[in-house]
Amino acid sequence: MDSFTARLDDAWEWWAAAVEEAQEGRWVRDAVERQVVADIMTATNALHGGRLAPFTEDSWHVRIGRIAHWAGVLRLAARAGGWELRPVVGHSPKHPAGMAELLSGIYAIGEQGEEWMAQLLREGRVPPEKDIAQAEGFLTGPGSMEDLELFFYDS
Repeated sequence: MDSFTARLDDAWEWWAAAVEEAQEGRWVRDAVERQVVADIMTATNALHGGRLAPFTEDSWHVRIGRIAHWAGVLRLAARAGGWELRPVVGHSPKHPAGMAELLSGIYAIGEQGEEWMAQLLREGRVPPEKDIAQAEGFLTGPGSMEDLELFFYDS
C-alpha cells in the first residue's frame, strides 16, 4: 500500500470513529464544537459550482491548493478549541473519539495537500491523478467533509 493510500485509509478511520461516537450518542458536540465545524465548512468552501470531484478541468495549482487550504483552516480550528491534532498514519484513534480525532483525520488530508503543493512549487512535480482525485473526493461532494454536518444529529 502506498503512503497516500495508507494516509487516506487512516484519515477515514479517524473520521469514522468520531462520527460513530456522535451518532451513537457517546459524543454530543457542545456549542463551540458545532460552531467550529460550521466555521470550517465556511472557510473551506471549495467553490466548485456544484461540480463533483475530481476537478480535472482545474489547474494542478488550484486542485492541490484547494486540498492544502484545509490544513491551515484545521490548525486554526484546533488552536481555537484547544484540541491537539495528532498523526493518524499508523495510529488508531483514541476512544471515545471526539473533536480532536475528527479534526486530526481531516487534517491528514490537508497536510498531504501542503506536501504536494511544496513539491509542485519546488520541483514542478505533481502527485498521481488518482491520489488527487481521492483527496478531492474525501473533502468535497456527497458523503464527504462537505456534508459533515449531516452526520451529526445534535445540531
